[in-house]
Amino acid sequence: MPLNAAARRDPAWLGRVGLASAGLVLLWPLLVATEFKPWLLLEPDSLRVTGRFVGSFFPPAFSGEFLWMLARETWRTVAIATAGVTLALVVALPLTLAATRSLSVSALAGAMAPLPYAVRQLVRGLLILLRSMPELVWALVFVRVVGLGPASGVLAIALTYGGMLGKVYAEILESGDAQVTQTLLRNGASRLQAFAYGLLPQNAAELTSYTVYRWECAIRSSVVLGFVGAGGLGQQMDSSMKMFAGGEVATMLLVFVALVALADRLSAALRRALG
Repeated sequence: MPLNAAARRDPAWLGRVGLASAGLVLLWPLLVATEFKPWLLLEPDSLRVTGRFVGSFFPPAFSGEFLWMLARETWRTVAIATAGVTLALVVALPLTLAATRSLSVSALAGAMAPLPYAVRQLVRGLLILLRSMPELVWALVFVRVVGLGPASGVLAIALTYGGMLGKVYAEILESGDAQVTQTLLRNGASRLQAFAYGLLPQNAAELTSYTVYRWECAIRSSVVLGFVGAGGLGQQMDSSMKMFAGGEVATMLLVFVALVALADRLSAALRRALG
């Protein structure tokens, strides 16, 4: 396409091409550093190993004893994720109220007072600390403290997800219209009242959607935590993989897909109810 014709069609095309080219130039050393070589997957030895591994998944295991065990461990996995997210909410909600600028009484006149500003920064620092440590690291710590079992997984999810939920909740609340909230605060309402009647109604759907999404992530995390002794489906999958029971692994993967689909439907239903 001639230069003049391209410029008439999209005046910003040159900048877009430049940004895309710069992105590719920056991406290349990153791919080199990570030794990203996808063509190795197509080598005969790799294809043979992959085919043998995938072939071991068929047929999936559907024996009565295994399905009963699978139902029990699935329930335990969902329980770990749900209890972990519930405790994460207990951690996140008060930190969210303290970190949200639009709920600050001292900020009504403009800049926040020094003490509330310092407290807000400390709370945000705590949220960074909680979410910067992966739940797998927390689980390894709690396995040594409380021993093997679901309790370590629940505590690990609670701390990491408490930091994630608090950070995102605060950003969602600050992105909303603060006029109603500020009016309530100016007329003597408490921070909790301003949150309940000002910020929460207009952001309830987004907060709920993100919470259900985090619950879905917690289910996946609880599976990973099972590999370090936190119980649930992850621990059973680790055992099945060590015994080269591919059929059992395939059945558990189908259960994972069903759980994620259930979380997706639940999120959609809650958004419709709140919408």
